[in-house]
Amino acid sequence: MNDDSTVLRIGGRPVARYVTRPAVPGRLSPRPYLHPVTTLAGTAVTELGPADHPHHLGAGVAVPDVEGHNFWGGRTYVRDRGPTELDNHGAQRHLGFQLRDPDGFVEELRWTAAGTELLRERRTVAAVALTDTAWALDLTFSLTNVTGRGLSIGSPATNGRPGAAYGGFFWRARKEPDAPRVFTADAEGEDAVHGRPADWLALAGAGWTLVLAGATAATRRDPWFVRAAEYPGVGSSLAHDERLTVEPGGTLVRRIVTVVADGTPDRDGAAALVRKAVSP
Repeated sequence: MNDDSTVLRIGGRPVARYVTRPAVPGRLSPRPYLHPVTTLAGTAVTELGPADHPHHLGAGVAVPDVEGHNFWGGRTYVRDRGPTELDNHGAQRHLGFQLRDPDGFVEELRWTAAGTELLRERRTVAAVALTDTAWALDLTFSLTNVTGRGLSIGSPATNGRPGAAYGGFFWRARKEPDAPRVFTADAEGEDAVHGRPADWLALAGAGWTLVLAGATAATRRDPWFVRAAEYPGVGSSLAHDERLTVEPGGTLVRRIVTVVADGTPDRDGAAALVRKAVSP
């Protein structure tokens, strides 16, 4: 993939590469992404274009249905037809950085489909040092409706596929021989945490752990989309039970803070890292 990219660093150590202008096939819905993201010890915790889901692009923001336009990639779930190849792919286009430092940036993007701009996004990303073995990726996306009419955001779940309410922030983790452990403060396992809101959610692999936390009231209300057995991935659900409308000129804001840690902290350790990561 040809791309323009910027590198995020913690104390001079590279921990993530952000690709702004990826050269990908149109059916993958071109969009900026973070990959590779690594722990402080150098373990990669993202995956790019895996064989099981070629449209999974590291960590970033992706939505499968904005007024019927696919900003996720791959097939579109159509009610009563199932996953269907459609010529409906949109693109997130990098406009420029308002700020870019070694530990973060502020970016402007256009979400376009069929030659029309639907949304204007401001994305703020920061790499934050936490401990000798953990750091945090703090990402906020603000989507403003620039069309002059209401825009409806959906998911495969709202279009008839139960349990598939993905869309929003999404992190495709590295696939390993064993499925990762998934847990929250009071639940354990994929079935117990998928489709439910929680202040934080941990995905723990072989020597690495991700702890994702909703850092605004709206984000905390979004249920988590979780996969572990089929593939390792976790994200927020903007449209879980019903479609979400962004009014003309309105702005949807979500903030996700992801702790990237070496090792496998227990519940108390994960909660402590989250508190440190989201504190003012």
